[in-house]
Amino acid sequence: MRFAISFFNKYFPVQLLFVLFLFNLPIGDAISQAAEQKQSEHPAMSFIVVRRAVCNQPCPEWISAEGRITSDTPAQMRKILKKIGNRKLPVVFRSEGGDVNAAYAMGRMIRKAGLETAVGGTRLEGCPPEDLRCAAAIARNGASAGSTYSYGAYCVSACPLALAGGATRASSQWAYIGVHQITTIYNKMRVSYRIEYKMVNGKRQEVSRKEVGRKVTGQSSSTKLGKKATATLKAYLKEMGVSGDIVDLMMRATPDSMMMVAPTEALRTGLITDMLAYNEWPGMPLCAQDAVADAVCYRHPTPKAAVAEAPVKRATVYPSYPAPKTHPMDFLLMYNGNCQEECTQWISADGDIMPDTPAQLEAMLKTLGDRKLPVVFQSYGGDEDAAFAMGRMIRAAGLDTSIGRTRLPNCPMQDPRCTASMAKSGPTEGEVFAGGAYCFSSCTLAFMGGTSRLVGRTSALGLSQPASKLTETERGKFIAYFSEMGVSPETFDTMMITPSFGRGDIYPPQALKLDIIDGVIPYDEEPGLHFCGPNAKESVRCPRKSEAVIVPASVN
Repeated sequence: MRFAISFFNKYFPVQLLFVLFLFNLPIGDAISQAAEQKQSEHPAMSFIVVRRAVCNQPCPEWISAEGRITSDTPAQMRKILKKIGNRKLPVVFRSEGGDVNAAYAMGRMIRKAGLETAVGGTRLEGCPPEDLRCAAAIARNGASAGSTYSYGAYCVSACPLALAGGATRASSQWAYIGVHQITTIYNKMRVSYRIEYKMVNGKRQEVSRKEVGRKVTGQSSSTKLGKKATATLKAYLKEMGVSGDIVDLMMRATPDSMMMVAPTEALRTGLITDMLAYNEWPGMPLCAQDAVADAVCYRHPTPKAAVAEAPVKRATVYPSYPAPKTHPMDFLLMYNGNCQEECTQWISADGDIMPDTPAQLEAMLKTLGDRKLPVVFQSYGGDEDAAFAMGRMIRAAGLDTSIGRTRLPNCPMQDPRCTASMAKSGPTEGEVFAGGAYCFSSCTLAFMGGTSRLVGRTSALGLSQPASKLTETERGKFIAYFSEMGVSPETFDTMMITPSFGRGDIYPPQALKLDIIDGVIPYDEEPGLHFCGPNAKESVRCPRKSEAVIVPASVN
């Protein structure tokens, strides 16, 4: 190590020599941002105790933790934990990261207190859209009123290390968790010492050493983790029950980029332990095993099996979240427009999938003969085996599938499929809309059978795990079906991150990536197949005259 020496001599009864040593010593502070000056652009993390704005007593409460993690953040967290006493309030993080050592300390404090963590933002009551945690809405005493949100919330860089401290750790498909390489900033400092030594037999022997000053002389950074830093990181992750595979993910992204951890990967590595359903919010505590059905918590325990009663015709798998009353799935041959000129035609499949639904679909397909009309689904799901059978029947017939709401004329809003408007013979006239349509759970399995599969931009497509735990054989059945339908095997992991009572929304970009869909219906179009009749005029959609494949009896 290079150093400069300056000294002066004084004479005492015993010869003493005072020497001033000037050392250039690198002092490292590990942080998880590219540079300290970039961090200063973000406000430091603050903690607010918040209660649900609209609720019945007792109102759920949580700790909102938002901002950059600094070396002072653990002290601020210690204050808030002291304030709440023995109450077990979830900590809801929204943070761009910061000091790694501070994140370690926060995670250990959270784990020691036995608190839950979640990724989410907090919106305080009465704040403007551009400042959701405005100072005016923060209560001086007690809890502030507000709500949480998942969509667009994030916990990145060093934040996931603090998040890992939760006894349980929740996120949603609409929030972001990201990691990247740790950047260590080294401050080069000139440290001055006053060292007293004496000469003994011609050799210098140090008597005392005292620091008399230090000055920053430069700065450098490194993304390479030393053995000690790597061991510290892995030991912390192991302590929190998180896989060391997270380190590999971190090292894939440079400090000026971010490796977003997919929900399936976050669950696999233990970075999170639960995924929130669409109707659950960050800060909602995990349900206890004895939680009542209306308790404000997520992942309600499965109710005990009731005493068997007389068989009732209903779906074997049905979501437990509030949903409109539905009916067993039926199939209607539909048309819209004058099929002598131009019209749209489709098969409307609406309702719960029952064990006997495949037989009804088979009967419908027989009436079509060789005609190939798209099957337009709207369903909350139902019997899985029946859905598998339907998908295979649709694929064998070479039909397309899509998602849409079918509305019959002269039907009330609460009953858009009233029997009074169904044709007694032949096709039924009606309308179909992609907007607001849905296909969840087992419906998506049947939907996969389409030779071509389309959804609208505002349609809802979702998969959730079955109500009962899957055996290895049953797992293989799902994966084999996905392969048969040309769907990515990763779809199985996507399905398993959502509890059976959740919707498990899969948005078009992800659905395209997983090969669940082939495309998105344009805004100016709706589901169904367009036909040009024999009397069609020349147009963009009817460039030449052609015969209608289906001509409803009403227009003959």
